[in-house]
Amino acid sequence: MQRTYLPWLGLSALAAGAGLTLQDRGVAAALFDSRPLDNSRFAVLARPVGRSDWNLLVLEQVQPQPRCWESRRDGLVDPSLNRFDYTGICNRYLDSNGYSLRVGQEDLATSHRLRLQQVGNVLLLQALSPNQPTALVVGRGEIPRRDREGFVAIQLDPGWELQRRSYGNQTLNHLYFANATTLGQLIVQAEGNRRPPTTMARLASPGLEGGSGSDLGRVAIPGRAIALQVIPFRE
Repeated sequence: MQRTYLPWLGLSALAAGAGLTLQDRGVAAALFDSRPLDNSRFAVLARPVGRSDWNLLVLEQVQPQPRCWESRRDGLVDPSLNRFDYTGICNRYLDSNGYSLRVGQEDLATSHRLRLQQVGNVLLLQALSPNQPTALVVGRGEIPRRDREGFVAIQLDPGWELQRRSYGNQTLNHLYFANATTLGQLIVQAEGNRRPPTTMARLASPGLEGGSGSDLGRVAIPGRAIALQVIPFRE
């Protein structure tokens, strides 16, 4: 597989000559573009590591045969490329050298990282930034069971797709998890999806008031008097 760090060497030289750093997202956004891909030739997978961790990897089917991965009957994915010399047949993208985030035509490789988080029996592929507490959900996959030889398939959420990084007329061996929506809009959407029900919606839900008829179980509703239980005074 072609190594992907060479474009960053050129970026470093340009940044140094311009007095900028790699942390300036505008530099990367101006240098790199992206090109569409046939996403059916790719598999986004989660590989189990240890007892509870997961690693993200992407496999690409370059030649039709032999197959680089195969679906198993138990719902997991078999990385069959491990059983033959896959040179020229399959490509593997294993870490941030091989893939990064791109939203709204902006390269976010230097500001965001991708991680897998397990919630129950679901794996969430998230994009996170130390400067932004809101995680963006890029994709998700169900875990039928944990097997060190079986990978979990991750399906990208609507609006997300894999694209190829390009530099001028040159296509690079680096993938983007890309979304055409701007970062600000994605953050607003993510915050809206995780926002708890409004107070009034919770108050209107059945079962919040005491079912036994006791005033002690009632919830205060704005604009209405609160009935208090009267406790007799005794010497």
